[in-house]
Amino acid sequence: MSENAADAINPTTARRAEPPADNNLREIWLAGGCFWGLEAYLAALEGVVYTNVGYANGKTANPTYRQVCYEGTGHAETVYVRYDPRRIGLGTLLTYFFKVIDPTSLNRQGNDRGSQYRTGIYYRDAADREAIAARVAEEQAKYRAPIVTEVLPLSNYYPAEEDHQMYLAKNPHGYCHIDLSVLDNDPMRKDDAAKAARGR
Repeated sequence: MSENAADAINPTTARRAEPPADNNLREIWLAGGCFWGLEAYLAALEGVVYTNVGYANGKTANPTYRQVCYEGTGHAETVYVRYDPRRIGLGTLLTYFFKVIDPTSLNRQGNDRGSQYRTGIYYRDAADREAIAARVAEEQAKYRAPIVTEVLPLSNYYPAEEDHQMYLAKNPHGYCHIDLSVLDNDPMRKDDAAKAARGR
């Protein structure tokens, strides 16, 4: 891997906060339409310890949001997820991912259309491929139409501009195609999981 390629997939370059230094943590990249809402949703899950948003598997180095939206860079709006498999397994994480996307919709989620809004699961560790394939097969049984969610190795990832990071935390009334209330009272929501651990 070239030095530039290594920089491209460094999830810490766009955010001041760095993910915890823990060799037990795993990582996955998930594309599910507009990355603002998907990041807010995934970040709320117990076991997800770090997220940021960016642009994955395109053909332009260091693209801007405008380029991704209007200049055909081939990137997908994507959420980088670092998670603790002792608290949430990859299969469970993908189950929650599939709850908020339409995996049979090509290049469209909610009101957003374009190849940058395609759904995808991108991985760096080939060992994850089997677990991802199994989970996609389970999901396919729920649909007559074929699932079009990409499952590919991560070829590149460029963190998005700072104003897109944790966008809904900065803009609570901002656009979101995901109904974040689906996590209300969910046992995997971080605050609910913490209450359960305290016996409340």
